[in-house]
Amino acid sequence: MNASPARHRQSGHLAIWLLPSSLLIVILLAVWEAAVRYSGISPRTVPAPSAIASATVETWPGLMEASAVTAYEGILGFAAAVVLGVGIGMAMYVWRGLRASVYPLLAGAQTIPLITIAPLFIIWFGFEPSGKIVITAVFAIFPIAVQTLRGLSAVPRFFSDVALTCGATRSWTLWHVTLRVAAPQIFTGLRVSAAYVFATAATAEYLGARNGLGIWLQAAFNSFRTPLIFSATLVIVVLTGLLLGLISLAELLVIGADNQDS
Repeated sequence: MNASPARHRQSGHLAIWLLPSSLLIVILLAVWEAAVRYSGISPRTVPAPSAIASATVETWPGLMEASAVTAYEGILGFAAAVVLGVGIGMAMYVWRGLRASVYPLLAGAQTIPLITIAPLFIIWFGFEPSGKIVITAVFAIFPIAVQTLRGLSAVPRFFSDVALTCGATRSWTLWHVTLRVAAPQIFTGLRVSAAYVFATAATAEYLGARNGLGIWLQAAFNSFRTPLIFSATLVIVVLTGLLLGLISLAELLVIGADNQDS
């Protein structure tokens, strides 16, 4: 009975956010176009949006081929990070000794610059996509694991006490009660992680790969085709937006609209 009003509230919130954002984007693009056309800025320095759109259409097949490679690496890397991140977060919640030993390693892994470990992954995996998938997963695990741990630790104890009193086992309570209550914070970790997966994959490709948006960016830079750099950037933004949208949909299905609003 309450699902329909909740959906209407969400639709209203979405419209409120999309309308000003869309209007602002249109204004910024118009100002950008006018500034480039009438200020004498070199198109090689800052191309106009119309030039970017034209270059994107002209190179569409090659751009989509490169985008498919990066999307493949980013999605698989993110999927692996979700499984490992949630699993590690749950393990650290259950075993405090593991938390004390694993948490510093996870935190330390995030401080390693990508440029320093990418050559190692090229040596280990070559120029194949598998190395970029592993790199993406490594850099995406930390936010998911940390938010899973924090979410589980923040669940009030009476939730599990009620389930245990009713005869549930500790493992069942963890999976079906504690984890569900902690789901909003876990999805927050998924969003933080998803915001960087395609950019990480493209950067890893830039440092060594056979195809992908990273190689596309490298070729565009070497040939001074600035509009194509913006095209690749736009694709990464779109891919990231689609992934964030899928996460929001999954959260809606898992938690429900009422719990999201709360």
